[in-house]
Amino acid sequence: MIVVISPAKTLDFETPATTSEFTEANLLEQSQLLINRCQELSMQDIASLMKVSDKIAGLNVARFTQWQTPFSLDNDAKQCLFAFKGDVYTGLEAETLSETALQYAQQNLRILSGLYGLLRPLDLMLAYRLEMGTRLDNERGTNLYQFWGDLITEQLNKQLAAQSSAYLVNLASNEYFKAVKTKALKATVITPIFKDQKNGQYKVISFYAKKARGLMARYIMENEITDIEQLKGFTIGGYYFVEAASTATDLVFQRDEQ
Repeated sequence: MIVVISPAKTLDFETPATTSEFTEANLLEQSQLLINRCQELSMQDIASLMKVSDKIAGLNVARFTQWQTPFSLDNDAKQCLFAFKGDVYTGLEAETLSETALQYAQQNLRILSGLYGLLRPLDLMLAYRLEMGTRLDNERGTNLYQFWGDLITEQLNKQLAAQSSAYLVNLASNEYFKAVKTKALKATVITPIFKDQKNGQYKVISFYAKKARGLMARYIMENEITDIEQLKGFTIGGYYFVEAASTATDLVFQRDEQ
């Protein structure tokens, strides 16, 4: 099965990756078009567009200015799975994946990205900030959903076909998964939902749910999960599958109050 996750705002380009192996992202020509557009923006434009401080806006101006291909490990690029740091990636712990699990991830795990569209774990990237929900006007519309259009879905369909996968497991946020045209996707979308008990009620708590998505992604990669019944066996971190609360495509996992 193909698994999709979101990227992270927090990046780590200082810690070396645990592998020197890398690949090139499939949609870099499209990324270049976005970079060209972003290079037209002033620091004030970026601060307003991204709702960030002048300091962060200035950092991104520099990143957009310095962005150039081809990428290499010698020009500050890094494999994306090891570059992203955030709650999902805390759960995933890419740096401790075995070589076998990492290769399985390369074949089956995909990261949605506002700048790169769709990334494989070992695809090189440069540091950036451009969230999928950013209302950046471009040659194809007024936001990044319109810019990417069918491209991300087409890439996913190619990879689903290459893997003969009948399922796509959605471990991404709503903001990012909206970039996938599910009606055109040639697979059944399975969405795990993680709920934590608080004050006697089970609810989705963002911080815990993000980490759980990373834990689930790791579980799939380490165990080379291929079917839904195996997916239901996820019990890491104290979560357990709840049949009564689930549907055929929405799998609910709960965790009792810690």
